[in-house]
Amino acid sequence: MNLNHIFLFLAVISSLLVLARSWRPGAPYHGWRIAAVIVLTVTGVAWLFWRAAAGYIGGVAWFVLLFLPAIGLRKMTDLATQGDYKSARKLATALQILHPTNELRDQVQVLHQLESQVNHSAGFRPIPVAHQTERRRSHRQFRSAPAVLIFILLNVVAFIFEISVGDSNDPEVLHRIGALEPYSVVVQHEYWRFFTALFLHGGFIHLLFNVFALYVLGPPLERSIGTTRFVACYLISGLASGAGVVGLTLMGLVQPAQLIGASGSIMGIVGAWAGFLMRHRHAPHAKQSLANVLMIVGIQIAFDVSTPQVSMAAHLCGLICGFFLGLILAPRPVAGSMIPAGAD
Repeated sequence: MNLNHIFLFLAVISSLLVLARSWRPGAPYHGWRIAAVIVLTVTGVAWLFWRAAAGYIGGVAWFVLLFLPAIGLRKMTDLATQGDYKSARKLATALQILHPTNELRDQVQVLHQLESQVNHSAGFRPIPVAHQTERRRSHRQFRSAPAVLIFILLNVVAFIFEISVGDSNDPEVLHRIGALEPYSVVVQHEYWRFFTALFLHGGFIHLLFNVFALYVLGPPLERSIGTTRFVACYLISGLASGAGVVGLTLMGLVQPAQLIGASGSIMGIVGAWAGFLMRHRHAPHAKQSLANVLMIVGIQIAFDVSTPQVSMAAHLCGLICGFFLGLILAPRPVAGSMIPAGAD
């Protein structure tokens, strides 16, 4: 995969999403607009004058101005909910260098006041924070998603095996250890490749993106539909993704290609979220969550269109299968698990 292209896509799309979200009525942190505009400007200038490195330059700007502040603000909130106002204030002060907004300056002042109260008031207890209970529940819920952890470990172990036997980007090596190829399945009847290909990846970046997506999207779905249903959804979507591509290849609609990766299963998770939310569309926040899922689908399609090495057919087959599985397998809604993690 072209790393420069991936970072370029990430810098542009994430900045546009930040701009779209920051202009919603009542959206907090309007200062994110400035950071997103700077990232887009830096990326655009790099594209005009240093196109071969534009993705790397834009990626650095995105990491410094958007990613680090987002992670830092979440950590700051965690520290504040724990009553560690001093550490939260120091982190917020440092974040002002990267994210100098009025909202963050106000938070620094509030944290300073809370810190002063702790220092001068005997028996003072931390002020309750609205997100404290929800965040603690979220941490407990992630620990109750064993299938996600197992699938992540299986993908990592499979990748370690890949690099132990050869180059993870070498088609011959991938063929030998189980990549999915229409000829091998149809002519040689090697149907086991449908399964083994789900855990192989073409390089560390490919693995990293899929594992991260599984980490973000998997736990809330597993908590919502149960571990057994989640495992079924993950595996069936992945198998359907490969079977769909083989079928489309036989019909001449797509070119024969070697397929590897967990992305078919992960798009199945996205589709299952859509099906689950459609089934429970009258539940609180369901429509907003469904809109977030559709946004993820739109971003994935845009990435597939702009990246020739990626199989859009595999992703769409996994997505469609996951959607119907979400409709079929969805149990009653589980309180606190309706919104996909990271999608709010």
